[in-house]
Amino acid sequence: MSPILVRPVREQLEHDRVIRLLQAKYKRKYEVAINPGNEQTMPVGTGPSPWYPDLVLQSSDRGHKLAGVVEVETTESVNNLEAMSQWATFARLRVPFHLYLPTACVDSARRFCADLSIPVEEMWAYQSVGDQLRFTLVQRSGQSEGGKPRSENLPAEPRSRVAAASRPTVAEAPKAPPASKSAPPRPRSNGPTTSRPARRPAGPSVANRRPVSKPKPVAQRRAVSKAAPARRKAKTAAGSSRAQKRR
Repeated sequence: MSPILVRPVREQLEHDRVIRLLQAKYKRKYEVAINPGNEQTMPVGTGPSPWYPDLVLQSSDRGHKLAGVVEVETTESVNNLEAMSQWATFARLRVPFHLYLPTACVDSARRFCADLSIPVEEMWAYQSVGDQLRFTLVQRSGQSEGGKPRSENLPAEPRSRVAAASRPTVAEAPKAPPASKSAPPRPRSNGPTTSRPARRPAGPSVANRRPVSKPKPVAQRRAVSKAAPARRKAKTAAGSSRAQKRR
């Protein structure tokens, strides 16, 4: 029982019930000693006034070394004075400190631990559902049961590797296959190439060209057309006379 306050009878019965349930839970791994109610069976700490937490966890080897302490709180015992006296003292024992409290008091307990810088290994919330008690893990620190951090200290990589890993990778373009030796080399051009127009076939020379006849005037064409029948008659007469002479 806490030396600072006196719990109501109903809360004290529930408090002792939780202690006995936790004793059966931790018995699988540790040797557990409990201090329910007014009992003072197993003290912890050195000095003229030792403390009696609700559960004292000891290793199962011959030395029975202290392995952790567990404190069970009720609605009345979650306050700033209890945190300053008991929680801070148990957290300084250099062993894991486990805290069990009602579900409605979780936020208040977190605030007290943050204000007083109290490290808690595990914080559990419990609530009664009918005749059963349910436990829920609400907070777990980054330290193991031996007080060492869970995360391993890895050697730092050089800055060059870190910078190379942070740069985005660019996909390399596929390389062209090597040209065969029999293929002729491509001509190189120093400037842009322009297409030249195709040449037209050369026409006939000036000497071979025929002179272009100019059209005759209209009056001359009419005179020629009138004289044409007379010429035809003269030609036919000359032809007939030549035929008579041959005969």
